[in-house]
Amino acid sequence: MNQSVACVPKARELPEGFVYLDELIEDCIIDAKYAGTDNFMGRPADGYEQPLVVASRQVAEGCVKAADILRGQGYLLKIFDAYRPQRAVNDFCRWGEDMADQRRKPIHYPNIEKHRMFDEGYIARKSTHTRGCSVDLTIVDRKTHQEVDMGAIFDYMDPRSWPDSPEVTEAQRKNRYILRDAMLACGFEPLENEFWHFIITPEPYPDTYFDFPIR
Repeated sequence: MNQSVACVPKARELPEGFVYLDELIEDCIIDAKYAGTDNFMGRPADGYEQPLVVASRQVAEGCVKAADILRGQGYLLKIFDAYRPQRAVNDFCRWGEDMADQRRKPIHYPNIEKHRMFDEGYIARKSTHTRGCSVDLTIVDRKTHQEVDMGAIFDYMDPRSWPDSPEVTEAQRKNRYILRDAMLACGFEPLENEFWHFIITPEPYPDTYFDFPIR
């Protein structure tokens, strides 16, 4: 099956079919992890020029529906990432091959050696995010805006992050399923090893790996 890479648009333009998520969900909290230092690399990733989250229209519409469900249960969405430029994925891969850089190991991957990242599926050379079909998110208390306890932080590369991990408490697993149930009801499928990662179905761009920067 042929694969294509989309052209880079002008500054402050998005290609047709993509939107800024906070423009559709005004009360969501945007915490664009890869635009800052609070991520597994400890620095901004290539292509993240602003702390914004861009999503395909299909992902965004699904998130709007999920936000409506969760709002009624006392929660708001906190969104870490959605569309991801291919240049950022390439940056992840370069980082994964740099064995000298272990700065974030105690925080994000304390129980796995860095050279195992690719084999264990924690770093992918081709990402569903880049195809515009994925979103990474959690929920916060609607009144306090504090994150709900999920038993692990975002991008914690460990079996503890698996949705049904036996290493988390019953309360933490219940919290994961509050998010999961809402996302499933809105056309998303979960990822088996990341409780925060969901994929819209059907994929809007199954054969295209986009590479426009987030600005």
